[in-house]
Formats: sequence, structure tokens, C-alpha cells
Amino acid sequence: MPRLKNSVIKKMHNTELAEAYRRDDIHEGPCPYYTEGQEFIINHLGERPVDFFCDWAWNDLYKFIFSMMTGGEFGNWMKDKNTFIACCTDGIKPVVFKLEKVEEI
Repeated sequence: MPRLKNSVIKKMHNTELAEAYRRDDIHEGPCPYYTEGQEFIINHLGERPVDFFCDWAWNDLYKFIFSMMTGGEFGNWMKDKNTFIACCTDGIKPVVFKLEKVEEI
């Protein structure tokens, strides 16, 4: 079974949506939990890295993690069939992740 590297490649903030819809007492700016360039290694299916803080992001990515760790690939969409780009579902401050197979264990 492959190991996966999950890298934070972009953090965004939709200011217009935040001003229109978010409560004033909620964190301003992009996601406070991750930094661009941060990496997490996933060694086993179902193993959530200890320092992966956001439950929502993990739930959003898990279907891709499951697919990649059980032999799935994304060659129809991606230049590299062993890589996939996905993001969390936060429409105001989404985080974009790169999932990539790094080696077999």
C-alpha cells in the first residue's frame, strides 16, 4: 500500500463573501490552521496525521486518500496519475492540498 504526502499548496480568502456572510467574531483572513508548504505523511489507510488539525478538511480529503491508497489514480484529470489536487469545502477561506503517492510500505 502506498504512503501519501499531503502538502498545503495554497490558502485563500474570499473577502467579499466574508464581509457579506461571516459573523464579525469569527477569525479574519485565511485559515489559521495551516501554512503553505506544510506537509503531512499518511502511512496507513485511516491514519489521520496527529498534527492535521481540521476535521472538516480531513473529511473532505479522505475520499481521495482512500482511493489513492487502494490503487486508484487520477490520470484522466491530472498530468501525474499519482497526484491529486483537492481542497476543503470552506467557501470563505479554502485551503488547497496536493495529495501524492510517495512510496510503497
